Amino acid sequence: MTVSIPLTQNQVDEINSHLRELSPQQILQWAVDHVPSLYQTTAFGLTGLAATDMLAKLTSTPPPLIFLDTLHHFQETIDLKNDVERRYGHPVHVFRPMGAETAEEFTLTYGERLWENNEVVYDYLVKVEPAQRAYRQLGVKAVITGRRASQGAARSTLQPLDVDETGMVKINPFWSWKFSEVKAYIDANNVPTNALLSQGYKSIGDWHSTAKSGEGDAGERAGRWAGKVKTECGLHTSYFDMKRQLKEQQEAARREEEQRQAELPVQHVTAVEV
Repeated sequence: MTVSIPLTQNQVDEINSHLRELSPQQILQWAVDHVPSLYQTTAFGLTGLAATDMLAKLTSTPPPLIFLDTLHHFQETIDLKNDVERRYGHPVHVFRPMGAETAEEFTLTYGERLWENNEVVYDYLVKVEPAQRAYRQLGVKAVITGRRASQGAARSTLQPLDVDETGMVKINPFWSWKFSEVKAYIDANNVPTNALLSQGYKSIGDWHSTAKSGEGDAGERAGRWAGKVKTECGLHTSYFDMKRQLKEQQEAARREEEQRQAELPVQHVTAVEV
């Protein structure tokens, strides 16, 4: 029976009680059988790739993929996206930041090194807004994610299914798996992976916020946002909180500009006789 979305908290609790006893393949099969308007969001990390491979084996019509092209991915990530399309034949819907098709256009439109100058605005422009636009245009009601509790931080209390504050249902089939289990599946099934993994990278995002993990680096996401407390790109953080922060920053910038204009010296123009 198809679940009716939006879900109440009681329904979420009841579904999770059932899904907690299932394997990732079984959770994916349940989602395919019962969840309407289902898509898979992916940045082609290992767990997302495992889900894509499992879905190809479970059904002849797997959920379509949504890829958010930030315009700042490594070329290896784009190459992997193309490999996945060729291997599985899944439709991949690509969404980019509003008003830009290349990194150069993004810089011209939004400014130099925005990820350093205004991290909240950057995350909103390259991930949050494109995701919300994708959901609206495609009629998405539920998404399959690659999140796992073993990744720690905000994900440490993850359940098989959750609902964000916009009402979007998120299916987390690998919620209980550790990295070693994902890697074992990838290797056993010859799933294509990002070439950067063999070069010392653990977790791969935008080139400017991703570094090779050093010896002794702890955590599965080592090398991401080095030196920062940040653990999420914005896609799985509060949409409304990000919009609030963005609005506050825009308002502060507007007041600052008004103050600057008010402090400019008055220019007296002397009439010139003709």
